[in-house]
Order: sequence, then C-alpha cells, then structure tokens
Amino acid sequence: MTPPERAAGAVTPRVPSSPSPGASTPPRAALAPGEVLAPAPWASADPDALRVTAVRTFLCAPQGCPYVIVRVETNQPGLYGLGCASDPQRTRAIRSVVDDYYGPMLVGRDPSDIEDLHRLLLNSGYWRGGSIGQNALAGVDVALWDIKGKVAGLPLHQLLGGRARLAADAYTHVDGFEAGEIAEKVLAAAEDGYRHVRVQVAVPGTDTYGTAPRDEAERRRRALRSGSWDSLGYLRHVPPVLREIRERVGPDVELLHDAHERLTPSQARELVHEVEDARLFFLEDALAPEDAAHFGQLRTAGSVPLAVGELYHDIGMYLPLLEARVIDFARIRIPTLGGLTPTRKLVAAVELFGARTAPHGPGDVSPVGMAANLALDISSPAFGVQEAAAFREATREVFPGTPVPERGWLHPSPLPGLGVDFDESAAAKYPVTAPLEHDRWALLRNTDGSVQRP
Repeated sequence: MTPPERAAGAVTPRVPSSPSPGASTPPRAALAPGEVLAPAPWASADPDALRVTAVRTFLCAPQGCPYVIVRVETNQPGLYGLGCASDPQRTRAIRSVVDDYYGPMLVGRDPSDIEDLHRLLLNSGYWRGGSIGQNALAGVDVALWDIKGKVAGLPLHQLLGGRARLAADAYTHVDGFEAGEIAEKVLAAAEDGYRHVRVQVAVPGTDTYGTAPRDEAERRRRALRSGSWDSLGYLRHVPPVLREIRERVGPDVELLHDAHERLTPSQARELVHEVEDARLFFLEDALAPEDAAHFGQLRTAGSVPLAVGELYHDIGMYLPLLEARVIDFARIRIPTLGGLTPTRKLVAAVELFGARTAPHGPGDVSPVGMAANLALDISSPAFGVQEAAAFREATREVFPGTPVPERGWLHPSPLPGLGVDFDESAAAKYPVTAPLEHDRWALLRNTDGSVQRP
C-alpha cells in the first residue's frame, strides 16, 4: 500500500474541496462538517465506527488510454478501497461527477452499506443513468466492495459466493491482412496456452476496427479519421477470410470476431449466414444497441453464437434479449454498468436464462476493473470467457497485483478485497492525454460521407 502523503502535482489527484483547474475560487461547501444528506436511520452514533473520510480521484495513462481511478478512504489507518471509473472518451466529466457530487455525499457514511449507498447515489441525480454517471458510480461502488473484502480479510470472490472454478478462461486478440498471416498468429496464441482467440481482419481500402495500420499513411488517416468505412467491402472480404482461418487452424481453437456495431440489421443477418462455416465461438456486436430488437432475426439466420453488451449502461437493457433467448453471451462492462452491485444481479439473470458472461476487458479497463471482472468470473456458474488485455510493464508498475494471464488462464488473487493496489508515485510518470485524443477513436464516416457508428 502507498501512504496517503504524496508530492504536489503527482497524478493530478483531486478531492471534493479542491477547486477545478483554472477556477478563481473554490466552490462553496454544500454540507457543514459532520452533516450527512439523507442519513441512514440505522447509522451508528459511535464516533469510532467505520466511516468514509475522503474520496479521491486520479487520472493516469500507463496503458496509453486514460484511466480514472477512485480511492475511497476511511478513518481506519491504511484501510481504503479502489475502483475503476474509466471511460477514455469522457474522462474529465466522470471525474467531476465523483469529485463534485458522489464524493461529498459519501463522506461521514459507513462504507459497509453498499446497497444503500449505491441506490442513494444513483437516485441523487434524478435524471439517473447514462454512461458518465454510471462510470462514476462504478468507481465508488467497486471501491466500497474492495473495502468490504479488506475488512472481512477475504478475496472479493469469496464475498460473492466463493469459488465456482479454479481459474477464468481468457481470450487474446490477433489481427492481420491475409488468412495465412492471421492463422499463424492464432496458432502462436494457442501455443501460449490460449484456447480462445479473437481475430480481426483488415479490409483493403477501408477503416477497419481492431487491426493495426499497414503503413504510416494509413496510420495518419486513422489519427485524423479521414478514411471511410465500407460495409459492403467488409461483407465481401471478411467471411471468406474467417472461413479460411478456420480451415488452417483446425477445430481445437475457439475463434471470436467483433463486428463492432458497424452493420445494418440486414447486413448483420448476411454476416451471420456467411460465417457459419467458420464455427465461431461467438460473433460480437453484430448490431448496435439501437438495433437490439433485430437480434431475433439474427438468431434465425444461423447458428452462430451471439455476444453483445459492452455499450450497455443499464442492466435492464439486457433483459429483453435474455428473456427472448436471442443472445448467448452478455458482454458486461462493470464500469459502464455502475459497478459490482448491479452487475452481480445481471450475472444471476444471465445464469437463470441459460446464457453466459463474456466480460469486457481490453486495455481501457484498468487492472482494478479487471480484478472486479475476475471476482465475478471465479464466483459465477454463468461465466463463459474473459477478454484479457495485454497489460504493459508500465501498467503493472502502477497497479501492483495486476491480473496477468498464465497459459491463457486468469487466477484470482488470494489477497483481501480486489488484490490490486495503486502506486501514486509510479502513476505520476504517465499523465493522461488531451481529451480529443481518444474521442477521435469513435469517429467514423461511411463512403458517402455520412457518420457511421464505431
């Protein structure tokens, strides 16, 4: 654990009483010292009872994308919890929600009452929900669960019901231009122990998701998002490449593919039909959230398992799809869903409806967020597969205890709580980029110039 003292300016942490950069005067405190809004009637009057004393946020980018880390501190020396509120496109907005709203409301309260605090903070905005508020809420919520595990002296998965498996099966990512090139990468990943591999195929002449640029000119186009997306070119090119990859790697490696919401419902139906012989473990995000009602048509277009959900910011968005039995995997993102408190209830629903979980875990989810994923993976019978980021050495330095796959498997930490810590001094070496640097990632146009979803 790192001490609460720190050098001025490191990691740009903020506490609720600090003015925003550039502000002329600090904001006036809404609460007098010791005041608590809507106090719980069961709250202890014991002055030595466990209480939240501060909520701090930190911005850093050791992985290259911005992380928002929330630290909830208590009146017990050395006892604090960490949460991940990371959203690379709205980093500062999320930080403001934590610093200016949720943090001040938590100070003075018992951090043990997670259900009560989650609902209180959720409803405090009145126009509740949305990805910004949910990410902020998740940062606080996961930190409270981390505290609860540390108080109990138990790893977090033990608080969620205990172990349901030895380790979490993980999948890694490969990409390329030709089937032979990609197949070699798949087989190399299998040699490293991965039983599941996501494959992304570069489409000539189009801005393809999930693939590395071929040359400097293409890298520059992507930086400016001056290229275009050609869905018809994708549909002509990708299915035969996926089928050939399957032929080259054989039946023993599970292949996954992400369409990344870039297709119309009719195009998605065509894709499902055309990739049938590739025998995918799942096809991810064949439809955008706005088109979710069309999943029933995809189910009848073929037998390819369907995965969706990383963009969903409310667990209720999954329920019609689970009830209709039209998806096979829920791609849950704990930060965007508001934390462990609602997500663990969704995971129970996934189990009851016979589907499985495939938690979102690329590099834009911090090791703190990955540890929260792992707690659910290990404890839920509904777990399917876990996306595994290749965390850089810098990221592992900033987050001691970072979950790292071993031969394609993620093992839970035996330490109390999440089992991941945060080194503020190390994080200071990796400041976040300007806001628009990551906004550009989601900008895309079609060949006719119209705006396309990511």
